[in-house]
Amino acid sequence: MSAPPPGRSLTGHSTQRVGNTPLQRLCSIPAAAGISDHVAIFAKLEWTNPGGSVKDRAALAIVKDAWSKGQLKSGMTLLDASSGNTGIAYAWIAAAMGFKLKLCLPKNANAERKRILRAYGVDLELTSPLEGSDGAIRRARELAREHPDRYFYADQYSNPVNWQAHYKSTGPEIWRDTEGQVTHFVSGLGTSGTCMGTGRFLKDQNASIQVASVEPDSPFHGLEGLKHMETAMVPAIYAPTGLVDRAMEAPTEESYALVRRLARQEGLLAGVSSGAALWAALELGQELSSRDETGCIVVIFPDGGSRYLSEDHIWEGA
Repeated sequence: MSAPPPGRSLTGHSTQRVGNTPLQRLCSIPAAAGISDHVAIFAKLEWTNPGGSVKDRAALAIVKDAWSKGQLKSGMTLLDASSGNTGIAYAWIAAAMGFKLKLCLPKNANAERKRILRAYGVDLELTSPLEGSDGAIRRARELAREHPDRYFYADQYSNPVNWQAHYKSTGPEIWRDTEGQVTHFVSGLGTSGTCMGTGRFLKDQNASIQVASVEPDSPFHGLEGLKHMETAMVPAIYAPTGLVDRAMEAPTEESYALVRRLARQEGLLAGVSSGAALWAALELGQELSSRDETGCIVVIFPDGGSRYLSEDHIWEGA
């Protein structure tokens, strides 16, 4: 980044705290699933980023890249579509670095996300709940076409800086913190940036590492932040061929159950997409155990459960 936005120094800045999130080995849930001690499942706790999710990584990289290239100029407004977490990442970064932000967000995004965005003072435009994140994307594109001089359209779903952020940070952290012993990497698919970037880095270190992507098992699902690729607008940065070894489809109710178990058995208050990713990691762990193989599975937990507490249907099961 050549310079921060007007009047803002990055010395001691909160943006410097993005990344270097912890890996925590899960114990109780894998043991109950019959997974051997020789198969370790580590969760990468992305809610420890300043904005509370994995999306801080891509959002910060996109902003820095746009500013350094003169695409985001003084007086312009950053524009994007989001289902929530990237929007929140943009919001705190915008407040800290001194630029304006407009977001297109599905009206059915949960209450916590909308309240957080309003607390940051974001200019929100709520789009049709029937169209989900795809409707928000279409509206953002429309605004960008109508007002090219007013907005820098970040376009997280098509911007290669999204996946590159993970190639440069998430992947190297996992490689470092597992001392190169990682055998499987598991990530949910939203924009797909985390999976694409981290997976590419890890395979560049060791081509035998298995990359598993996770999406909902139905277009009518309750896994906020994840895309059912077959029926959704596929992000331009999504390129699974030659990279994704296992495309896995997580069931909503089982993912919710795992979110509850993470809180009650592992002491981790995780979001719903974390439950879906854990479902896939457990499937892989059971397969390795059944063959009496060793493994080191790293699974991304994108955000924390505090952003879902208003959704009683997630927490009230057994």
